[in-house]
Amino acid sequence: MAHGLLAAGSVMPRLHTEVVGVGRPRFVFLHGLFGRGRNWTQVAADLAATDLPSVLVDLPDHGQSSWTTAFDYTAIADLVAETIGERLGSAARLIVVGHSLGGKVAMLLALRHPHLVSGLGVIDISPADSEAVTSFVPLIDAMRSLDLATLHHRADADAALAGRVPDAAVRGFLLQNLRRRPRWHWQLNLDLLGSSLASIRAWPDPGPLTYPGPVFWLSGEGSSYVLPEHEEAMQEHFPTVRRIVVPDAGHWVQADNPTAVVAALRELAAVAR
Repeated sequence: MAHGLLAAGSVMPRLHTEVVGVGRPRFVFLHGLFGRGRNWTQVAADLAATDLPSVLVDLPDHGQSSWTTAFDYTAIADLVAETIGERLGSAARLIVVGHSLGGKVAMLLALRHPHLVSGLGVIDISPADSEAVTSFVPLIDAMRSLDLATLHHRADADAALAGRVPDAAVRGFLLQNLRRRPRWHWQLNLDLLGSSLASIRAWPDPGPLTYPGPVFWLSGEGSSYVLPEHEEAMQEHFPTVRRIVVPDAGHWVQADNPTAVVAALRELAAVAR
């Protein structure tokens, strides 16, 4: 149970989910830091076109899901597992795919709740300390610097961030979290996530647990999140792991080369039972 996410007397966090496709879901997608389930919409739509429906999840403190009082990977994995079981019942045996932060959640979910998982896709993250997460510090500072009270239009926010975040695609990724009603606000729990980077970059020791099912471990050829020294830990917990380096991709593999990601996930679906 996800008690690590709760203050005393609090209500269990609610996770927002969205189904893409028709029929029994085969995949569940977990996004990365500052993302939301809809970041996977195009990949999920491509899979649905070949009769592979998906469930997109907003993780706690992101998107339309509940805010919490602490960041805890293990508790989040248990909460996702509980949500899958409650909402899918007997159909709750899915290929779990997670990117970055969501990849660590996906790995823990498979290790702790293997009965729910027919296959695992880990996208550009390792079961290790992720030093590259420190690259989010200037992005957090930029978001915090935005004077929401003076905004009139979303374009104002984009212009205000441009000096600190020159990449338009990254600004767009951040600004997906900006909402206007009843007034301009960050939909994600920026204060909690910004203060939890040490926990987000860490990997909680799952002990001797292993997941025996098929595991595809995708990494961008230009990313620093997956390193050779991470392979031993990956093989220790996931003995059937298959490493796939995706060309023309950095950390946001599914955005940089969605065609390769969809092809790999279709192959994973063919072997996951």
